[in-house]
Amino acid sequence: MLSGLVIVDKPQGWTSHDVVGRMRRIAGTRKVGHAGTLDPMATGVLVLGINKATRLLTYIVGTSKTYTATIRLGESTITDDAEGEITHARSAAAVTDDDVRSGVAALTGEIQQVPSSVSAIKVNGERAYARVRSGEDVKLAARPVTIHRFDIHELRRPQEGALLDVDVTVECSSGTYIRALARDLGDALGVGGHLTALRRTQVGPYSLDQAHTLEELAVELDLLEMSQAARALMPNRELSADETVELSFGRRIPAGAAAGSPEAATAENPAAAFAPDGSLVALLADAGNYAKPVLVFAPDNEKPAAAKPAVDKPVG
Repeated sequence: MLSGLVIVDKPQGWTSHDVVGRMRRIAGTRKVGHAGTLDPMATGVLVLGINKATRLLTYIVGTSKTYTATIRLGESTITDDAEGEITHARSAAAVTDDDVRSGVAALTGEIQQVPSSVSAIKVNGERAYARVRSGEDVKLAARPVTIHRFDIHELRRPQEGALLDVDVTVECSSGTYIRALARDLGDALGVGGHLTALRRTQVGPYSLDQAHTLEELAVELDLLEMSQAARALMPNRELSADETVELSFGRRIPAGAAAGSPEAATAENPAAAFAPDGSLVALLADAGNYAKPVLVFAPDNEKPAAAKPAVDKPVG
């Protein structure tokens, strides 16, 4: 059974669901999922899981992301990006480069961010964007996010200075809305702002260098095999033959150090365990003197299985 991750360079104008649908046809399977949506306007890295690799997606969703973007100061839109109608315009001619740098600095680090009202966040069971389209005034609660890096590359003044375009790179925690950063920067400078371009260049350990267009993937499906994907994503533990057998039955094994992390593995942030032949056997969480399987991966001719309850059996 074909299983692994596919790193897609999402085209502009496509939804993440559109890309999943196309990949189902390319890979010949219904079991395809993605690790975090990209807005239709955005391009760049969209991580897809095929068959057994869909079980890795939950551990990819929470990783940090990196984007390149262009923020236009001087105009606000209903969607906080270029796809929405302009709701407010004010000249940014008086905004200096230093003003922009100060505004960016204030939005760097740990901040409270109010997501865009047209996001996919659910409000009483309905997507926020659906409520906005029906005419409702939607106000979402602020949430903590971390902006690890917010770098300015270039400032440009089209239309004789009435607008100010700012090219940036943003590295941020999961759950950050880049268009909300554009909105908040414009609001802080008193002129409004929105996003005119967005390209995701990295998701966790997976980068644009590994990505392929859908056209390229239709010709040759470049699959990041399960063990490769997990090795890049998580701390690694190499197993003995006996440990491999124990884990394959869902049983715990003695605790051991996992390379790549000084912290204990947890169910939310597990370690990847590999058989002597290099294949991915299970995801592990530490439990005192033992490591217990969170998820067990069966051989390719079997269905992947969730870990069974640990059996109190003497080990080693």
